[in-house]
Amino acid sequence: ASAAIKRYVGLGNALNATALNAIGTRYVCLLNATELEAIDPPSLKLASLDPSACSQETKNILYEKAKKAFSDQHHLPAYYELILPYLEGAPAADLKALSKGNVNMNVSTFVTLRRESLMSLTPSEVQGLLGLNLPDLARWQYRAPVREWIQVQKQSELDKLHIGLTGGTQEGYINIVTPRFPAPSSAPLGTVAMAFHLLPALLLSFLMMSILS
Repeated sequence: ASAAIKRYVGLGNALNATALNAIGTRYVCLLNATELEAIDPPSLKLASLDPSACSQETKNILYEKAKKAFSDQHHLPAYYELILPYLEGAPAADLKALSKGNVNMNVSTFVTLRRESLMSLTPSEVQGLLGLNLPDLARWQYRAPVREWIQVQKQSELDKLHIGLTGGTQEGYINIVTPRFPAPSSAPLGTVAMAFHLLPALLLSFLMMSILS
């Protein structure tokens, strides 16, 4: 299939709506970046594609193509349904804009969003995106990526959602997520061992100086 697509494009044929429908969801992930960039955005209006199984790069490119294809309907209620198959490639700014449109996004869609885009959303923006589906978020609070999103939010802001989300940052504290496999210290082991060996003596000296002063 990949060879056939390359041959088709190599002969100078355009990836128009007819070609995209022939490629379909089954083979759309085979398109490389150059072929994806060659797609004429209006072609997506007549094509039925689902890039959810593709690489993030493919999703990103197709989202930008779809955004241009449906730009004339951006302010219409139907826009969300048109752009929905491509939302996994949406940048944070576009999701923030959607949060103001009462789109009532399903949580199943929310958890597949581009990770860096999802992580940059505030609790109020998530509420705007999910709308009537916001209570469903509570069932995901112990699962990725919702758990990671919760951990970087202020608990006071999460409380305003009134759906029982816990694990956010308390006022005056910062949640630090440590790596699963910490990198070894760059200092020589002998130096580290010596530092730990001298630490009690240094603390005792500091304490004595404080008392005498």
